[in-house]
Amino acid sequence: MVKSPNERTSKARIVRFGDREIITEGLHLTFWADISHRCLTASWPAFIGGAALIFIAFNAVFAFFYWIGNQPISNVPGGAYIDYLYFSIETLSTAGYGDMHPDTHYGHLVATVELFTGIFSMSLMTGLIFARFSRPNARLLFAQHPVISNNEGKPTLMARFANERNAIISNATARLWLFKNIVSLEGVSFRRFYELPLERNEHPALALSWTLYHVIDEQSPLYGLDADDLEASNVSLAVVVSGYDVVAAQTVHARKTYDHSDIRFGHRYADILGTSEDGRLRIDYGRFHDTLQA
Repeated sequence: MVKSPNERTSKARIVRFGDREIITEGLHLTFWADISHRCLTASWPAFIGGAALIFIAFNAVFAFFYWIGNQPISNVPGGAYIDYLYFSIETLSTAGYGDMHPDTHYGHLVATVELFTGIFSMSLMTGLIFARFSRPNARLLFAQHPVISNNEGKPTLMARFANERNAIISNATARLWLFKNIVSLEGVSFRRFYELPLERNEHPALALSWTLYHVIDEQSPLYGLDADDLEASNVSLAVVVSGYDVVAAQTVHARKTYDHSDIRFGHRYADILGTSEDGRLRIDYGRFHDTLQA
């Protein structure tokens, strides 16, 4: 039975947005069509395991071609497959210990192809490993809960985060977004996003902590809403931070998403600033996630 185009391209995939999982169907992207992105986004165990499997597969194939030849390699006792496999590993990795070497035109031909494959694959692997290590990462610690309480006499949504590296991120910018389900006048339900204005969305030198403040006034999408309203609209928040890491000399980015159940009404953040015995400023990150009743 011949499948229709929709049936052939309807493989389900999972897209994660924070703690939310979204099932997507109808997209067709083969594994090899986006292999570079998959290599960069895979976990380190998966990346190393995949590289090891490819390395073993390459060597197994070339060892087979040596094995079926008429003694193409010298100093191979008995012509065992495992010995050709060891020779293939030495050749593909360009180690070349010298005990075994090609002894026929056929052996030289296979070794030439394998050397080219080894140089190409090792160059590719070096580039991928460097790209993974050099990928910029902001390393920001976000508070577990946004809070809503009065600040300067006005109801305010607050979200704080800190620079875990204690290195300076210059010209840091932050943006706060709200996502909610709405129903149009035609009765169509869809999800809309709004940027929430912040009292300050720029920081000249982010080295310690930063708290974002959004005043909930008449122009705010959160105006007049309580916890039940947020749940009914399936509200979520997203904090996006970017800046220039002066140590890595790169622009870094970080993002944190919150569900409506993470927002605590009538709470404020615990104070983490203090003074040490010698008079220096002290920050207690052990209380960074703590909130108190306002």
